[in-house]
Amino acid sequence: MKILVIDVGGTHVKVIATGRRTPLKIPSSPTLTARQMVESVRAATAGWRYDAVSIGFPGPVSDHRPAREPHNLGGGWVRFPFPKAFGCPVKIINDAAMQALGSHQGGQMLFLGLGTGLGSAMIHHGDVVPLELAHLPYKNGRSYEDYAGLAGLKRLGKKKWRRHVATIVAQLRAALQADYVVLGGGNARLMEILPPDTRAGDNANAFRGGFRLWEKK
Repeated sequence: MKILVIDVGGTHVKVIATGRRTPLKIPSSPTLTARQMVESVRAATAGWRYDAVSIGFPGPVSDHRPAREPHNLGGGWVRFPFPKAFGCPVKIINDAAMQALGSHQGGQMLFLGLGTGLGSAMIHHGDVVPLELAHLPYKNGRSYEDYAGLAGLKRLGKKKWRRHVATIVAQLRAALQADYVVLGGGNARLMEILPPDTRAGDNANAFRGGFRLWEKK
């Protein structure tokens, strides 16, 4: 089976398929709609052959459909007919959960994605558990995402941002009783020293997770 994997982000939509080594990057924006995303992906991958599609979506997902509209993109995602638009079966998963699935190497793992926002997911007894921790209250009336996301990085500067990320990692790992934490997302590279029991992820793991979605258990 050949699979097209789409990782939808606030800056880029990244696309790869079975047998291809280098992902395509398509510009994203806060106004990107579901229809625009699909049209741009189909145009960029014209001539590619695939039997199924995996989509990493930056928001909650239920039964392989977006459960609500994303915070950092345009609208039209919840009711969009993705299988009809692509002409094949489509599985949609939270983007952090997709990267978590591709990052897992055993045990109880907490994944935190440091990007435009703060993605979160766990692998618990081998099952992917999407989490929505970003908008929980953290400090001074602000959320975890307000400190660990891109807005926090810009407001605090790298030094203070790193300290808060380390504190957030420790808090969430203890609360969720994770064996270890994987820090993914584009801003994870800015962490000079990783907290205890934490390892750096790789954005390429999102694609691995997209391929794993179609593996038979």
